[in-house]
Amino acid sequence: MSITYSQSFESYVVAALFDALDDPVIALGDGRVTFPDGGKTYDAHPNAGILSAVIHPTGLGIITGGDDGRVVWTSKEAGPIELAAHKGAWIDAIAVAGDSQVIAYAAAKKVYVRDLLKKTENIFAHDHSVSDLAFSPDGRKLYCATYNGVVVWFTRIAQQKPNKLYWAGSHTGIAVAPSGDYVITAMQENALHGWRTKDSKDMRMGGYPAKIKSLQFFAKGKLLATSGAGGAVVWPFLKPTGPMGEEASEINHEESTVVSVVAGAAEDPLLAAGTEDGRVWLAELQSTHVAWLKQEKGAPITALAVSSASTRVMFGDEDGFVYIFDGIDDDET
Repeated sequence: MSITYSQSFESYVVAALFDALDDPVIALGDGRVTFPDGGKTYDAHPNAGILSAVIHPTGLGIITGGDDGRVVWTSKEAGPIELAAHKGAWIDAIAVAGDSQVIAYAAAKKVYVRDLLKKTENIFAHDHSVSDLAFSPDGRKLYCATYNGVVVWFTRIAQQKPNKLYWAGSHTGIAVAPSGDYVITAMQENALHGWRTKDSKDMRMGGYPAKIKSLQFFAKGKLLATSGAGGAVVWPFLKPTGPMGEEASEINHEESTVVSVVAGAAEDPLLAAGTEDGRVWLAELQSTHVAWLKQEKGAPITALAVSSASTRVMFGDEDGFVYIFDGIDDDET
């Protein structure tokens, strides 16, 4: 495993993502989008900041939301293309359903759902601001994290009464299991909350010392990793009852810091974590081996990704430094 790319962009790294070809894409707080493998950088949001970013449903390029109210698709070849604009709004939550070719983004209390195949758009209004979005694996449902729970919409139905997964408090982040069986949210207080989708049964997942800023399913949906502790917290989803009655594990606990962001491999029990003091490690959970990718301290790690082939790790920090590591294999992790 070796470092193959390092660059300072002198701007907060909002997102570090791998596209469908496992090519890296970076979104920066000053509005730029850059493609390290192609050496191209575009000013996707001139004189504005990027707040959110996801890979486009086609798997190529990146969709970004900005504090300029714009939603922009930037590809390596074509550069920035504006998809939508909402003057005065902040676009800080975006989700895509790749197979269904659907995009959803939140602007305050409204969520806009755009079907790229049918070229239609639905607008779903909420009582409170929407903090995060996630589609069901088949793209049929959209889950909106908001105050007092999650609002659930059918993606392609314009007029409908949504379902509500209720739990008191502010829900700030969301993840849906690849099986579609579980919806998990991060809350304003230091806890997770979850629901089993078939019967809306609640799951309380607490005990965190800090706020949870990052959560992600990995290892074929058998594991859920989160930030919010001195190590990465991993919940098991190995049984039909998911994490109910199970205890979480904490990987590579460090007393002096808190994990700020986590990223797992989609198919493998491979987990990366970045910390508030600027360090990054990679763990192979079956062997329990931990390898430090960046051991020197620095600015907080703000973005992290493992490629779909589990061969590359990319991360960026608050000061604008980005690193890419290649050559991950079983012998080294």
